[in-house]
Amino acid sequence: MADKPTIVLVHGFWGGAAHWNKAILELKSRGYDKLHAVENPLTSLAEDAERTRKMVKQVDGPVVLVGHSYGGAVITEAGDLPNVTGLVYIAAFAPDAGESPGQISQEHPPAAFENLVPDSDGYLWVKQDKYHWSFGQDLAEDEAYTMAVTQKAPLASTFGDNITAPAWRNKPVWYQVSTEDRMIDPDNERRMAARMNPRKVIELDASHASLASQPKAVVDLIDEAASA
Repeated sequence: MADKPTIVLVHGFWGGAAHWNKAILELKSRGYDKLHAVENPLTSLAEDAERTRKMVKQVDGPVVLVGHSYGGAVITEAGDLPNVTGLVYIAAFAPDAGESPGQISQEHPPAAFENLVPDSDGYLWVKQDKYHWSFGQDLAEDEAYTMAVTQKAPLASTFGDNITAPAWRNKPVWYQVSTEDRMIDPDNERRMAARMNPRKVIELDASHASLASQPKAVVDLIDEAASA
């Protein structure tokens, strides 16, 4: 493929754009030279979606939007722009209209649900000493510890923000399920994937942090979406 689309990567809760670092280097090694990683404020779905829309609107040409975790809700809300040619969900929320990530999580609580704690300012954190077990049990302990210390907590209210018009109803979709996910129940991921009628679903024996623990397999899926 001579002219590759721009890849815009959207992170989720409890991390920033740097969570994509291994996937970024893998994409670069495969000839993707138009890469962007959104830094979401994690203050509300509307503000995160608008931040993503602004980045997509800066791109002249086709864009593949890739969302991890809550980033899936963001690309669902922001992904209906005309130059978006595909949506890739990496162990991600894919709510329907009127649904929120919090509602989906409450229907099938993930294993690590009890390890989320609010602070006095309304931000929601993963307990630092539980981060490795909860978020990325297949990562090296030091890597997970760095993620735990640098985690970017969302406003807890963001969990309850509903999708208005899901872009996956109008765009081609690819989905990666993490079978050992403790932050989103794997059966919830399968259910969300199935109802989107995706072009492809892959299952990885991975934690929630599949983008860091299995970047090559994750980029294989992104590559397939970009080539389509």
